[in-house]
Amino acid sequence: MTPVAPMTRMTRQQAAATLIEGVDQDLAAATGILALLERQFEAALRHQGAELAMLAAELTPALDAMDARRLQRVALVRALAGAEGTMAGFIATQPEPGRTPLAAAWRELERVVVACKAATVRNGNLLADQFTTMQRVLQGGDGTYAPR
Repeated sequence: MTPVAPMTRMTRQQAAATLIEGVDQDLAAATGILALLERQFEAALRHQGAELAMLAAELTPALDAMDARRLQRVALVRALAGAEGTMAGFIATQPEPGRTPLAAAWRELERVVVACKAATVRNGNLLADQFTTMQRVLQGGDGTYAPR
């Protein structure tokens, strides 16, 4: 990831290039994160604790890097388009031939991020259900396994 330089040191063209590069980086990262989340789901289904720990160790830095690029993107868009600037507004100001691929990359990034969020909820629900089930089994919670 390219570090964010203060806007006084970065030209508008450099800021725009950094912003566009960040979208491409995030698209690649989000696609990788989605694959990790699918692996996490499979590991949870199979109760593979070591695999889950390894995946968590991979997911955490990937998510942190994406969040840093998101913060950078927000700062750059605001620096380029004002305090109320948005990516859609930034994309609309880009000349062709670059605008169309940037718009497509941004739409794909949004789609993959939504899929990642859904996978995260699904995985969290599975893990929570597994935990609840284990608690009931170990502690006799609701009497499911009690003689009648």
